[in-house]
Amino acid sequence: MAFLVGRGFSPGITSLCFALVCFAVSVSAGPEGPAYKTAEQQAPPAKPRFRVCADPQNMPFSNDKLQGFENRIAELIAKDFGATPSYIWWGQRQGFIRNTMNATLEEGRCDIVIGVPDKYDLVLTTRPYYRSTYVFVYQKGKQHPASLDDPVLKKLKIGVHLIGDDYANPPPVHELSKRGIVSNVVGFSTFYSDENPPSTIIDAVAQGRIDVAVVWGPLAGYYATKQRVPLQIVPVPWKKGDLPFTFDIAMGVKRGNEPLRKQLQQVLDKRQAEITGILRKYGVPLVDRGQ
Repeated sequence: MAFLVGRGFSPGITSLCFALVCFAVSVSAGPEGPAYKTAEQQAPPAKPRFRVCADPQNMPFSNDKLQGFENRIAELIAKDFGATPSYIWWGQRQGFIRNTMNATLEEGRCDIVIGVPDKYDLVLTTRPYYRSTYVFVYQKGKQHPASLDDPVLKKLKIGVHLIGDDYANPPPVHELSKRGIVSNVVGFSTFYSDENPPSTIIDAVAQGRIDVAVVWGPLAGYYATKQRVPLQIVPVPWKKGDLPFTFDIAMGVKRGNEPLRKQLQQVLDKRQAEITGILRKYGVPLVDRGQ
């Protein structure tokens, strides 16, 4: 998930399934001959569809090897639809919804996005199923900030994600800039690839190339545990007048598809405890609603 919390989108494609259309030809066998069923009468019931819009290279959220926590949640939810998830892959950056859920060709469209900000205006959202936060990530025992206003930030090398368009950059970029903290900020691209995996910003903290990263919690929580150097993760405090640093995350369906949203919400309510278990397993920092 990254539409608003600072993840760019990386490219990908999926093989598309095309439906086989059968045409019935009426055959006359005379008044005593057998009656032939139409293709519609002969066809078995359509298999339930659970087609997910996802990024093929955006761990720990999703990838085309189905290793992300959104892949695991999709698999869990799909069971209640009597389906197996299928995917339309596209990099989660500008144009993601346009090229997946709202694709021109029906066979290129997906039905569900597993993680979007609550009330994201390009889709119809469920109620939030988790809330997370931006965090400071630093080596244990090393100098670190207590808040965005801590003077030590002017002395540390700080890593942040950059989207490209300044207005689309995540909250840490704007809030550090507002405080005059610019020259010691190191930007990390969110155009992920084999050469620039999602872990790069956390790897840089562990390797000492930066002193602290200010990054979206789910990514930090997952990759920090995979480092050889012990890393500390602390939620970023924010105050009135700051951009928010905590966000509610929901699922999304195509605008206007209230029946699917309602069905999805019922399953989410039923599976909430299991979903929370998956999030915790992946190290997602969870914040109580209202914080």
